[in-house]
Amino acid sequence: MSSYLDLDLLRCFVMVADTGTLSRAAERVGRSQAAVSMQMRRLESILERPLLNRTGRGVVMTVHGERLLTHARRILRSHDEAMAELSGRSLVGTLRFGCPDFYANAFLPALLQKFAQQHPHARIEVVCAPSPRLLGQLNRNVIDLALVSTADEAAPGVLRIEELVWVVHENAKGWQSVPLRLALGDPDTLDYTAAVSTLETAKRAYEIAYSSGSLSGLLAVVRSGQAIAVLTRATVPPDFRILSTDNGLPRLPRIGLMLQMDEKQASHLTRAFEAHVRTWLPLL
Repeated sequence: MSSYLDLDLLRCFVMVADTGTLSRAAERVGRSQAAVSMQMRRLESILERPLLNRTGRGVVMTVHGERLLTHARRILRSHDEAMAELSGRSLVGTLRFGCPDFYANAFLPALLQKFAQQHPHARIEVVCAPSPRLLGQLNRNVIDLALVSTADEAAPGVLRIEELVWVVHENAKGWQSVPLRLALGDPDTLDYTAAVSTLETAKRAYEIAYSSGSLSGLLAVVRSGQAIAVLTRATVPPDFRILSTDNGLPRLPRIGLMLQMDEKQASHLTRAFEAHVRTWLPLL
């Protein structure tokens, strides 16, 4: 076994682990898929251990791969922090970032962690609110950057397309009541407008059992078995189940996620975090 681990190999390995496929990792590191595959074989040869299991849907870490991943992240984080600090490239300051509650648990931990690894002295203050409220705060300069939803999935600047789905608590019974009882966000949010317009087009009777900008309140109502809700597929809690057209519900539209900021007032930190989100959000 070699006594030296090349940082470039480790960085490529972490990218493969984060993206789940050799092809997507190759796109991120700017190499061909064959080159990335060769690097992974070289790393396995150095360690004399299998690190990846290739499947038809991507790659899965072996036990040795999982162990290396922990070390690789720590090594690269220390390296990047040292380089940023000594070269003066580490960003400092405070950024106020707006994000809807629906996406906070699904995307924020990974986005913030990865940015902090490169810029440990930058401070990100997170404001959670529905997209319409975030846009209002952005216009009033209360926040610097916002991740928001748009009904137009083909709009310029869309970073990720999400499917809206009907959800119910896994133990809920009798949710198919007439009229259908709904727990939704505020009337100007996309889950509300999509649910109402879709049901009205399908001529399906419904009533609003709960409507509020509070995600915790909305989820509590659904967990009580009193209503169904509309979420994006990526944000469905593990104790919820997705209802399909087989359950007699009409198909919901897809939406887009995009970033908004004031281009004229954006700081260097704001632009750096925007670029970071643009890079990583589609991969999460």
